[in-house]
Amino acid sequence: MPGRISDAEALWYDLSRWPSFIEGFHHVAGDSTGWPAEGTLVWDSVPTGRGRVMETVERYEPRVGQVAAIEDEKISGRQAVTFEARPDDRVRVSLELRYELKDRPFGPLMAVIDFIFIRPRQREALARTLARFSREVVSDRALGDGA
Repeated sequence: MPGRISDAEALWYDLSRWPSFIEGFHHVAGDSTGWPAEGTLVWDSVPTGRGRVMETVERYEPRVGQVAAIEDEKISGRQAVTFEARPDDRVRVSLELRYELKDRPFGPLMAVIDFIFIRPRQREALARTLARFSREVVSDRALGDGA
């Protein structure tokens, strides 16, 4: 997407902007002091979403990204966001989620259900988040350029 890492990073970590791009985000439910550099961010999803989500910072490096342990009612894992400068005043933003299901009511069959049904939906949700985020970055850039 067009822009600088600093602009993309500032938008990504601006919790007041999350409703516009984070899939299923409703509101921050806890103290976010220290976040994104440290601590735990607790947020609630929309009613049909993930419920209460906790993101505990494991690693943060300005202009590079953040890795957080994530947990909600159904999954636990790691989420990483990275920012990479590209030629021609562009930035690449990557979002990765690695998770395990907490409950496996169908035993070994749950791995198949996860692979066929759950993981594709997770990938689609991450893709929608990044697409909306890109639109926000482009919009902010246009506003900043006086367009």
